[in-house]
Amino acid sequence: MRGNGTGWSEDGATGVSVIIAAHRAHGTIVRAVQSLLEQEWTEWEAVIVSDDGTDYRPTLRAAGIDDPRLVFASTGRVGAGAPAARNAGLDAARLALVAPLDADDRFRPGRLSALVPLALARGAAFDNVAVVRDEDDSPLLRLFEDGQAPALLDGEGFVATSVPMFPVVRRDLVPGWDEDVNFCDDVVFNVRVLDATGPVPLVATPFYEYRQRAGSITFSADSGERAERCYRHVLERLAGDGLGIRDEALRQVFARSIAAKRARNAAYEAAFKAGRCANFQEFLALGEG
Repeated sequence: MRGNGTGWSEDGATGVSVIIAAHRAHGTIVRAVQSLLEQEWTEWEAVIVSDDGTDYRPTLRAAGIDDPRLVFASTGRVGAGAPAARNAGLDAARLALVAPLDADDRFRPGRLSALVPLALARGAAFDNVAVVRDEDDSPLLRLFEDGQAPALLDGEGFVATSVPMFPVVRRDLVPGWDEDVNFCDDVVFNVRVLDATGPVPLVATPFYEYRQRAGSITFSADSGERAERCYRHVLERLAGDGLGIRDEALRQVFARSIAAKRARNAAYEAAFKAGRCANFQEFLALGEG
């Protein structure tokens, strides 16, 4: 049930559609959805998009979760990729705001209460991100340490970051996800959001928990190669159609940041092959990035 928390309106004008792209996520989907059930802001829907040809309803029901705010969709394919799944979720979304949530991550309590009013007022809002090792819940790093988070985030500030960020965005400003950008799609999405909004609030509290899990794409042996292919493709798009980014200065800053990310990715590849880290976030935690 929706409960008696804050944030309910009859017309959905203060609601947020949380889009969860699900590929082989039966082991983590309960945790992701449970983190929404624990939110004080109750006007949300979870749009769970299957990208593996399976039905996630039985998994959730087996855990005692059968909520009217759950919406189920599908890409109609297997392994179409996170951008395609998120776009399918966007098509099914019905509320005023949109927020992505990876199926193996979670929102910490209070996230929607903190971000939704800001996003409604300013077009979008971001928060700090805590990177956590999934196997033992040990913290790896935070996007911003205490006292380092800016009050406002703009495109230039965003492209200087190295940890994925997941905004709450007003639906009419959502650019969609580029399905030909299949590794760093979240980076492109966020730059396009900030191109549309200009500087937006950044909440210093780490309300988003980014889980590093063995078997995920960032643990794959070819993750560095996949990142390099993505960076090359993004640079080609920037030189061509500009990825739809209207601000020329931001396009240039973004291109420079991609060049820096390629250099950092090369250093990660060397560290990974030497056995010093298992994934990119552990590499960053070593202080080598």
